[in-house]
Amino acid sequence: MSVLVISEHDNAELKEATLNVVTTAKALGGDIHVLVAGADCAGVGEAAAKVDGVAKVLVADDAAYEYALAEPMADLIKGLAGDYSAVLAPATTSAKNIMPRVAALLDVAQISEITEVVSEDTFVRPIYAGNAMATVQSSDAIKIMTVRGTAFEKAAPEGGSAVVESIAAAGDPGISSFVGRELSKSERPELTSASVISGGRGMQSGDNFPMLERIADKLGAAVGASRAAVDAGFVPNDYQVGQTGKIVAPDLYVAVGISGAIQHLAGMKDSKVIVAINKDEEAPIFQVADFGLVADLFKAVPELEEELAKIGL
Repeated sequence: MSVLVISEHDNAELKEATLNVVTTAKALGGDIHVLVAGADCAGVGEAAAKVDGVAKVLVADDAAYEYALAEPMADLIKGLAGDYSAVLAPATTSAKNIMPRVAALLDVAQISEITEVVSEDTFVRPIYAGNAMATVQSSDAIKIMTVRGTAFEKAAPEGGSAVVESIAAAGDPGISSFVGRELSKSERPELTSASVISGGRGMQSGDNFPMLERIADKLGAAVGASRAAVDAGFVPNDYQVGQTGKIVAPDLYVAVGISGAIQHLAGMKDSKVIVAINKDEEAPIFQVADFGLVADLFKAVPELEEELAKIGL
């Protein structure tokens, strides 16, 4: 049987999270099909067809899917799912909204945020904020899963030559409608695609985050935050790294003024190199850090900026 991957995109660009899911699908065996559902999304379908390992791309181009509302998306996926042994999607905000509804419509259990494929019916996923790993075996005819992208390498975005097939829309059930959205605009990279400089409650105020932004700009990094900093109103919600925010695993993660609560560690502990700056030498963040500096961040960060300037950054 084939595997269906639900793509993540903005109707113009295929998101990198889809590439991680394609790698996961390869581990399941069988042909890999990618669903691109959106409005005026032909370019995304073409990009998906070039991904290494993809055999077919299904493009559902209809106004009903422009904003990836859960109800019309779930109805579309339900109609396609019978042809597949598994349906996979990245564990992003959008897919977390859609996939549980798909599972309910199919009357099967969802397996969330898998980090390893043991066999075609057995998977590993984190529980207890990543402090334990559960091995889950499913007997469902169709496996509905979300994938923690940081656990899998990205498939090559070039090298494939998949067939692109247009499919009919399933129709809009009319039980939800798009009202509006407010997006934070930034020229910095997305949290999930670059090194990250994150600030916590120790930053004391949102007015102090520009010092981290200057470091991030020098390093080509994204700016993140702990839940405590977000809840305090220092920065917007989309900065949040952690179990209830974004899960990241960059080459470099710098935690500034972050104590290291369990929910934050769950979102960044798989980073390749972790650097922590905190004046509390007992802070839990030092237990996972590769490099730790016990210092006042308001002294250490400006000094770091000066040192970067000396080497031309």
